[in-house]
Amino acid sequence: MGLEFDYEDGQTALDEEEKEGLKIKSITTQGELDEFEQLNIEKVVEWTIHTKFKPENILTEKFIKNLHKRMYGDVWKWAGEFRRSEKNIGISWTQIGIELKNLLDDTKYWIENKTYLPEEVAIRFKHRIVSIHCFPNGNGRHSRMMADIIIESIFHKEIFSWHQSNMVKSDEIRKEYINALKKADDGNVAPLIKFAKN
Repeated sequence: MGLEFDYEDGQTALDEEEKEGLKIKSITTQGELDEFEQLNIEKVVEWTIHTKFKPENILTEKFIKNLHKRMYGDVWKWAGEFRRSEKNIGISWTQIGIELKNLLDDTKYWIENKTYLPEEVAIRFKHRIVSIHCFPNGNGRHSRMMADIIIESIFHKEIFSWHQSNMVKSDEIRKEYINALKKADDGNVAPLIKFAKN
């Protein structure tokens, strides 16, 4: 009997092969999985606090994959590898590399030309990368951490608070976050920026 997942609104279901990638065989519940992932992520938060990132290294496929691997590498064998399956959200998996390159190029353009304020650059990046859905799992937390790294290391501003939530639990904060994402899908990023800063 394998691990059964309880998916919250907005979470991506894993296929059987992806579930096979679980490194810690003693995990039997969603709660235990969330705990192990959170421990792994807390180590990464420490790493980001003590590491000076060069802005030119952040907006690369290599950095994006490496961050995901650091966030989930203790838990999933496929951490840091782009998904190879279709999901209920995100683009076709065969387009991930192309769409990510477009996003990275767009973001560099926004920064160089001061197209948007720093917060909006970081949140637009976060929204687009989560829409691409690069990885089998962990895209939401990964995209929020990328936004924090962009705002801090490229713009030298305070990281976002994200309501001090990891947004794994189904509650009012998660509902507000999902609603803000849906508004961003329709082109209005203001609620997502507001959410990130609260």
